[in-house]
Amino acid sequence: MNVRRSAAALAAVGVLAAAAPATAADQSPSAPSPKATVPHGLYGKSDPAYDGVWRQSLTLLAQRTLGYRPAPAAVDWLGGQQCANGSFAAFRADAAKPCDDKTKADTNSTAAAVEALAATGGHGGAVGKAVDWLKSVQNEDGGWGYYPGGSSDTNSTAVVIGALTAAGTDPAGVRKSGKSPYDALPAWSIPCDQDGGGALAYQPDKKGKLLANADATAAGLLGALGKGFAAEAGKPPAQDACAEADHPTREQVADNAGAYLATAVAKSGHLQSTLPGAKDQPDYGNTADAVVALAADGRTEPAKKAYAWLEKHAGPWAVQSGPAAYAQLILAAHAIGEQPGDFNGTSLVSSLNALGPAPYMDSATGHSDSTEKSDDSDTGVWWIVGVGLVAGIGIGFLLSGRKKRRS
Repeated sequence: MNVRRSAAALAAVGVLAAAAPATAADQSPSAPSPKATVPHGLYGKSDPAYDGVWRQSLTLLAQRTLGYRPAPAAVDWLGGQQCANGSFAAFRADAAKPCDDKTKADTNSTAAAVEALAATGGHGGAVGKAVDWLKSVQNEDGGWGYYPGGSSDTNSTAVVIGALTAAGTDPAGVRKSGKSPYDALPAWSIPCDQDGGGALAYQPDKKGKLLANADATAAGLLGALGKGFAAEAGKPPAQDACAEADHPTREQVADNAGAYLATAVAKSGHLQSTLPGAKDQPDYGNTADAVVALAADGRTEPAKKAYAWLEKHAGPWAVQSGPAAYAQLILAAHAIGEQPGDFNGTSLVSSLNALGPAPYMDSATGHSDSTEKSDDSDTGVWWIVGVGLVAGIGIGFLLSGRKKRRS
């Protein structure tokens, strides 16, 4: 669930299979791109090649959780990216040109767009076509890969589950060869008596071994609960520790994953980057995803601890990474009932809204503008700080563009 653009970038160079999708510490896809032409209506200033649809979708979702009605230009841009068959690619520079065999449509971008368009309302036709496309590329194990025809993975399967739920379709009823996505998830759940017990792997490695992956675990936890990116706090889990089961149900997969994540953030309050080749550093994007997943599983205390850590440390990362990062932090705040208008002295809300066409308040019950206005000066300070820290901050986000997400 992190910013998946990374994953898409890795896929482009043929190493996607070696990296789990949403790793928040990866850089190039979200680094500033002065030469990139950013289309009207799209949020962020960096090259949208790997994450345009992803970051736009998360932005619109975050705005809806705050009570905002996204700007028509922003919604139109996202809707205009859809191919005639219902799918979405990471970015189409010329949306007027029909999609063809060279258009790299993917499940993650399509699923994220479904959640966003469903949340904005009035796009039932586009949502229905996208869901039909997702159903058409489901694998026989019940799951989905990043690209059609690719092996199923936890992240992609989970993000599609969230999209189906947002579209009003029960994931349990979406089957291929008799199997639903809820049948696929247990195959990636690591038994409690093994290293990383309770966690989910992204995919089995070349030897068939399951390796714990925090990003896949957060994504799989939400998927097993049947929830999407804008999840709210759920009921406390049935157990606090990993519970062994020969054939775990999706509820048991969720509880075990929640227990693993709670332990992972217990000491430091954050997750570490696991992107191959990346230096050992905090993974801001995956930590934000973990907050949402833990809250959805009813584990509010570890979720709040991780959010408190993000509030102290994630500001510069959000400045550098852009819309998707701000959106992830807003969704994390939403999941635990925190106020994103005051994030360690700055406003995530005004910072996000300043990166694209201004939304408007949907109703008087939405987020107050007063905090945002008082924090406008802080936004400028964060941009200045971010410029000086660009070289040293992990960008994390696009992949979770499940593959590595991502301004």
